[in-house]
Amino acid sequence: MLVPVRCFTCGSLVGNKYEEFQKRVKEGEEPGKALTKMGVKRYCCRRMLLAATTTIDQVIPYYESLATRRAEFETEQT
Repeated sequence: MLVPVRCFTCGSLVGNKYEEFQKRVKEGEEPGKALTKMGVKRYCCRRMLLAATTTIDQVIPYYESLATRRAEFETEQT
């Protein structure tokens, strides 16, 4: 997964905080409190960490399905 290195709005460094944030959330801490304890105060930077998702896991099934359909289409054409 690619986490943005800097906040898109203010340019503050946020990429180095993502792993610690994920670790704290998995341990059961509330995301908002975890960010506050980590010193992330601006809402734009908080948004960057809260909204980061593993998009590759969501995209791969689409491409696998697309490849399957393309193969089926090509076999029907011949």
